[in-house]
Amino acid sequence: QVQLVESGGGLVQSGGSLRLSCAASGNIDSIFVLGWYRQAPGMERELVAALFTRGGTTYADSMKGRVTISGDNAMKLVFLQVTNLKAEDTAVYYCHARTVLPHQEYWGQGTQVTVSS
Repeated sequence: QVQLVESGGGLVQSGGSLRLSCAASGNIDSIFVLGWYRQAPGMERELVAALFTRGGTTYADSMKGRVTISGDNAMKLVFLQVTNLKAEDTAVYYCHARTVLPHQEYWGQGTQVTVSS
């Protein structure tokens, strides 16, 4: 089992920036990717960015240039930095992990980000 706890959401003005944190615990040795998804009202959950154990990253095309994902090598912490926030970035942001053995995925409880125009 892996537990994920997010923090750092809140109300931010348009054009501002924020940093979300996710702390992983439990069977973290089995994690091979940690990432962030978001879900806006009435929309499907979508990938924002992901960090792989071996160091690679991936970003949603729609957010490239505005987001940076980082973390520690032990895959205990992952951060999401978002700049130049827009109203359409308003969503619940979820931390996500995939493990190798067993092949499972885990979600945090989510943290609300609201961007005011």
